Amino acid sequence: ITQLEDKYSLLSDEELKNTFNDFKQKVQKNEINLNDVLNDSFAITREASKRVLNMRHYDVQLVGGMVLNDGRIAEMKTGEGKTLVATLPVVLNAMSGLGVHVVTVNDYLASRDAAELTPLYNFLGFSVGAVVGGIRDDQERRAHYACDITYGTNNEFGFDYLRDNMNYDINEKVQRE
Repeated sequence: ITQLEDKYSLLSDEELKNTFNDFKQKVQKNEINLNDVLNDSFAITREASKRVLNMRHYDVQLVGGMVLNDGRIAEMKTGEGKTLVATLPVVLNAMSGLGVHVVTVNDYLASRDAAELTPLYNFLGFSVGAVVGGIRDDQERRAHYACDITYGTNNEFGFDYLRDNMNYDINEKVQRE
């Protein structure tokens, strides 16, 4: 990933976006899988973060992103950049087009992280939503779930899942497939 940094840092914003979109299209057409593009996706996300958020992922954060992508737990202390680390596997998995849920411990963090990271995700062509307790309108919840990346808490995701599975009509569900 670090060896790819020079390659991607030389690209213009438009070239970087186009390169990322090429990878994304190949993933969605099943021409390549997410593991095939992990290094490039992480390197592009790192470069986009430098440009948009003025934050560069440290090498140890790249490792943390790989750990999370493997479905494992990465323990990090306060201030070590958990929010930034999560962008790496989130972007990689959002390439599939199936949607990604990012579970936080409370509504404040879900709202804050979604808001702070939206510029990065938008730069890479993704939409971002945040399902929090104050949203009671099903249409609004449905819109947040329809986003490429949805932040929320286990309570919100869990209870929406239960409510959705009590509906008789699939059109009344708020979560996406």
